Amino acid sequence: MLEYQLKDREKAILRFVIHQFILTANPVGSRNISKKYDIGLSPASIRNIMSDLEESGFLNHPHTSAGRVPTDKGYRFYVDLLMDPPKLEKSAKKIIDENFATGLNQTEELLKITSSILSDLTNQLALVTYPRFEQAVLKKIQIVQLSSTRIMVVVSVQSGLVKTITLEIDAEVQEDQIATVQQFLNEKLTGLRFSEIRSSLEDRVKDFDSGKYQPIIRVFLDSVDKIFTDTSSEKVIISGTKNILKQPEFEDLSNFQSVIELIENKDIIIHILDEKKLPVEDDVSISIGQEIKEEKLSDYSMISKEYKIGDQYGTLGIMGPKRMDYSKIVAAVVYIAEQLTQELTKQR
Repeated sequence: MLEYQLKDREKAILRFVIHQFILTANPVGSRNISKKYDIGLSPASIRNIMSDLEESGFLNHPHTSAGRVPTDKGYRFYVDLLMDPPKLEKSAKKIIDENFATGLNQTEELLKITSSILSDLTNQLALVTYPRFEQAVLKKIQIVQLSSTRIMVVVSVQSGLVKTITLEIDAEVQEDQIATVQQFLNEKLTGLRFSEIRSSLEDRVKDFDSGKYQPIIRVFLDSVDKIFTDTSSEKVIISGTKNILKQPEFEDLSNFQSVIELIENKDIIIHILDEKKLPVEDDVSISIGQEIKEEKLSDYSMISKEYKIGDQYGTLGIMGPKRMDYSKIVAAVVYIAEQLTQELTKQR
């Protein structure tokens, strides 16, 4: 939380300016505040306070307007100290609950519907990452022969999630060889975390009388990082492009282009969300403008929270113009994260 000392009148004016800017997308003038809010101050007094807030870096004065707009610093102070307590409307809760009550029983389906709900409720770009496998605990390995030199490895973890990967083997192998290796690997690795498997696989298989099984064991050793970690850049679902492009900010073609680039390069989103990782019991994370630390996204804010499935965590949230209804969106993100965790826990 920022350590700034503002007088009560300054806090009130900053709050009203931000509320009006969120509502109208237009710079806010002192006369507008005087007419809209009964605060017992003349337009001249309000103008002086706004000038002080600008001098302190909480407001900015666009060259083409007499009004003012919030800065990143202003938004941060507002989010930390001035905004209304997040509270979700009953109608929004009903929409969320009804969507989660449709009986979806596949993790991917739930994540897709979550992203769609979040975008529709907030009119922002919704982001949902798949659960990270880093701390997953192995339940079972299955090896499926696709050809004499090609196998598919199916990795099941205790949370109920499944990962598959296809591998090429340097020599021809038979089904009985595959079955033997599968049994051996399950005996040695079941119950271990992925991080443990990556660091100790070679030691755990060194006593195996490989012989004719060597090609299969070798491909596991060579591919251990691919099998027992999650490096796919496709593990994020993005929804709501049409919603966010309706915002007035996207009349500017450069802003429009930045959103398209964001959607096309999902690695950016995953990198940003990974930097914002929080323990699942912690509160929502709010990053504003320059806090996102990605130059192309300096005009955006991100609100995110982690959800949990067994030993794994994923992240859901929104990204949109800094001019957003923070209280409403925080409430939606938190409630949807909680409901998603509940639904995924039921499936286990």
